[in-house]
Amino acid sequence: MLSRSRHVLLAKELLRSTRRGLSASSVAPGRVIFSGIQPTGVPHLGNYLGALSNWVRLQKTAAPEDELFFSIVGWHALTLPQDPDTLAASRKDLLATLLAIGLDPKRSILFHQDHNPVHTELAWILSCLTPIGKLRRMTTWKTRLAASRNANDESEVDESLLNAGLFTYPVLQAADILAYRATHVPVGEDQTQHLELCRDLADIFNRTSGRPIFPLPSQLNTISRRILSLRDPTSKMSKSSPDLQSRILLTDTAAQIKSKIRSAVTDSTPGITYDPLARPGTSNLLTILSACTDEDVHAVAGRYEGKGHGHLKADVAEAVEDLLKGPRTEFERIRHEKTFLEAVAKAGAERARERSEATMVCVRELLGLDS
Repeated sequence: MLSRSRHVLLAKELLRSTRRGLSASSVAPGRVIFSGIQPTGVPHLGNYLGALSNWVRLQKTAAPEDELFFSIVGWHALTLPQDPDTLAASRKDLLATLLAIGLDPKRSILFHQDHNPVHTELAWILSCLTPIGKLRRMTTWKTRLAASRNANDESEVDESLLNAGLFTYPVLQAADILAYRATHVPVGEDQTQHLELCRDLADIFNRTSGRPIFPLPSQLNTISRRILSLRDPTSKMSKSSPDLQSRILLTDTAAQIKSKIRSAVTDSTPGITYDPLARPGTSNLLTILSACTDEDVHAVAGRYEGKGHGHLKADVAEAVEDLLKGPRTEFERIRHEKTFLEAVAKAGAERARERSEATMVCVRELLGLDS
């Protein structure tokens, strides 16, 4: 781990750059990419196709000078009630999953958010700059409460269930990003509002302190396919759904995958066409197949002229199994290697603390909090 004097040197380098009118991003030679995922159970197919596969793709295509930070955000999980034993197991299993899908701890920094107290320190500082009005305009907390209670829509959400942590977690999310002075954040459209808040808070801090310490992170547009529930194709695939048949887990066996795809809701319209509005169930299966085979969804649909849902479901089940069997085998091998997982988590946390502590030395000095 870096010494205190090394942190100070890095912070002074940052301060010198900003005094010369350079942006904070000019200190890093390449992009700084940050993203996180909550440890709330084994990831499902939607998580994999929507986010995790993009992390692997980013790792493969990143320039040598780029830095990649991928975090398991345990503090975010606490915004809703969690069973301690289940959460502890989920944290370990998710780290094993990230390694199983191909993330390399020698190339990417993989760490538990709760192993780095800088996140909460910076979140408190940012919360003191965050207007309540901005937080009230955040809508994701309603979505999370609705999903956790299996409500039909957000109109059924009782605001009395809202706790302070869930209300302010976009500020912690901003701290997650800004602690590493990230320049790019791969997020889906549902998180665009939160990234805009992060940019606003970075700008407020920069203007308040008189130094452009934080870069304004850009949304990194990646291929992101919205995978829907197999039982209710009007909503996203979710780990919180009480219907186990609604989602395919990365740990599901070939037989389980086949069974879940066979029971997936479609429609009675003859033939196979891609029409998300009129035929959401059929279109969801086509989306899954196109994502697994990395093909255009319309081209995939065109192959089923004169065929029915039986043919489509059989092909989807086979494609999903081909996609997941490698990561599933690796996961089962890695998840029991406790010493290895602990070593990866420790090394990742040390690297994350080194990078973020340099940011905080600078932030504390600007606020008059340095010793």
